[in-house]
Amino acid sequence: MIENESIWRFQDGERSFTVVGTAHVSRESADLVQAVVEDERPDTVCLELCPSRYQSITRRSQWEETDLLKVIRQKKAFVLFSNLLLSHFQKRIGLKLGVRPGEEMLRAMDAAEAVGAGIHLADRDVRVTLTRAWRSMSWWSRIKLAGQLLFSLVEADSIREEDVESLKKQDALDALLQELGQSLPEIRRVLIDERDRYLARKIRTAPGERIVAVVGAGHLSGIRRHWDEDVDLDELERMPPPGRLGGILKAGIPLLVVAVLVAGFFATGAAGGKEMLQWWILANAVLAGLGAAVALAHPLTILSAIVASPLTSLNPMIAAGWVSGLVETFLGKPKVRDFQSLPEDIASLKGFWKNKITRILLVVVFTNTGSALGSMVAVPLMLKVLAQA
Repeated sequence: MIENESIWRFQDGERSFTVVGTAHVSRESADLVQAVVEDERPDTVCLELCPSRYQSITRRSQWEETDLLKVIRQKKAFVLFSNLLLSHFQKRIGLKLGVRPGEEMLRAMDAAEAVGAGIHLADRDVRVTLTRAWRSMSWWSRIKLAGQLLFSLVEADSIREEDVESLKKQDALDALLQELGQSLPEIRRVLIDERDRYLARKIRTAPGERIVAVVGAGHLSGIRRHWDEDVDLDELERMPPPGRLGGILKAGIPLLVVAVLVAGFFATGAAGGKEMLQWWILANAVLAGLGAAVALAHPLTILSAIVASPLTSLNPMIAAGWVSGLVETFLGKPKVRDFQSLPEDIASLKGFWKNKITRILLVVVFTNTGSALGSMVAVPLMLKVLAQA
């Protein structure tokens, strides 16, 4: 029997459970996982994967089935882009250490097949997790998260193998979780606490008498803590409704802008109203067009962002990025080679601009960001004109 500080064993009557905590880009963790499965010869191997993440690891052709037009229309471009950013971070570390991201999961699958064990996917759907996290966050928390993601991308090259391995030590892990909980408690609750409960329940109810589970080291203590709880999986899988404040702002800001414009025409006359309207159009058009240009969009896509932004900013149902993203997709529809090279391209930030798929997502995100900034710039300038009446 293999003993290791990253392994937790539990006996429940005739059923035995061995939970292995891993660092997701660690060669040592991958070796440990394979050794444990071969030694235990379990009936079932549980993996910290949901069906979509399982397919992304096992099916290289999965990206070829992605319908970008559908992604943009369903307003899921940012979720997909966030997922790719996280994949980029893992790939950068993996390349530095000479380990494929998800190597420990692949080794667990191979070892399970070799000993005749079944595979049991134990994690919550990543789309549910990201949506629950995003909708639980305040606007300020979202800004902080974006900043931390960007900082993490820059810092990826400085991570050494011993730094990754240190995350398996309980003291370092506790410090990491404590820091995360203090800075972004919403993120900790959804990404860590909820998934600890979810994983504990899925592992405990896995089929078979001998179970080996492979999870990230960050979940090991939480799984132990929630092991005996009666967890409601349906509640944890439920999509929360959009926040009321977000809905109010989406509808309220356009109404406020229209009200300011109308008040401007009455208070300052045609000249003042025209000046306010010019500020609105100029700020939205310039910054949205600049966002599309930063994403290296086609000139016609940039033009569409410029034309659409002043109008879409007044319509809570449409975003300028969706318009420019659709235009960019029609003008330069991704080819099979773009889907095939996507896993390699996202290993570098330059690859995000090189690959047509990620460039389209950049167009959506940057155009929407520019449009939002344009509205923030335009409103004070319009109010200034109104105040001078």
